[in-house]
Amino acid sequence: MIILSGGTGTPKLLNGLRTLIPPKDLTIVVNTAEDVWVSGNLITPDIDTILYLLSGRLDTEKWWGVAGDTFRTHETMKSSGFDEGMMLGDLDRATHIMRSDILRNGGTLTSAIRKLCGAFGIKTDILPMSDDPVSTIITTPQGKMHYQDFWVKNHGEPDVADVSVDGISDAAIAPAVLEALETDGEVLIGPSNPITSIGPILELPGMREILKHKKVVAVSPIIGKKPVSGPAGKLMDARGLEVSSVGVAMCYQDIVDVFVIDERDTADISDFDDIGCEVVRADTLMKSVDVSVELSKQILDIFEEM
Repeated sequence: MIILSGGTGTPKLLNGLRTLIPPKDLTIVVNTAEDVWVSGNLITPDIDTILYLLSGRLDTEKWWGVAGDTFRTHETMKSSGFDEGMMLGDLDRATHIMRSDILRNGGTLTSAIRKLCGAFGIKTDILPMSDDPVSTIITTPQGKMHYQDFWVKNHGEPDVADVSVDGISDAAIAPAVLEALETDGEVLIGPSNPITSIGPILELPGMREILKHKKVVAVSPIIGKKPVSGPAGKLMDARGLEVSSVGVAMCYQDIVDVFVIDERDTADISDFDDIGCEVVRADTLMKSVDVSVELSKQILDIFEEM
């Protein structure tokens, strides 16, 4: 199974899936449009969350960073007048240094992540969506800013007029991702932000056309009219999409076969008629590992029946 992932909702689902599927039978294709260079090193937030989850090091209270990490380097720099703009832990920073050293020595992002997987004892293939640099840019009344400046530095507070992905038209699907797609017919779109987490993966030239020929199941990250977490609502509104599970389904309407919405969602099944996909209800809130496992079982049953 191939899973398209961002950095929060989908890792919670992976926490359940990994108890049911052998590590080598999972391929996780991760958004890289939120990557950014900080203090000389490349930060790949969505990939790092997956790395830490599957290596047992993730801080599952925050769902980012390394559990028990310290921030002495960051605090020392900040007290000296050097504000990085992102709060990087010391153990987390070691990951960034190792990855960036591989890149500076001519490696691709794919090779860097695979080496980190080996170092961390991870047997699942975690793949960046592309080896080419792309950046999600948010247009606000204060001007254009990188997604990390919008979400981390400005706490997602600015109004959003537009969302774009710089470099996406010239970026290529990573060769390892293409290889996985050639041999695996099942694709799960996780409950991540449809605009800035899943959106850039689907915007890669040729990706949607490939997925049209796959069995695709998607899980909504929105219940009712609100995202479970993050700025998805504000970003969907900027794209002219209804902030609802129906709006999310519209993002995937040309590729999705089965769309999973929360059992508490106020949408009616008939609301999805124009999208042309089957709709299934489940508990998608995933407040515990048990809920994640149960949702994972339902998703596996869906694929089995397709």
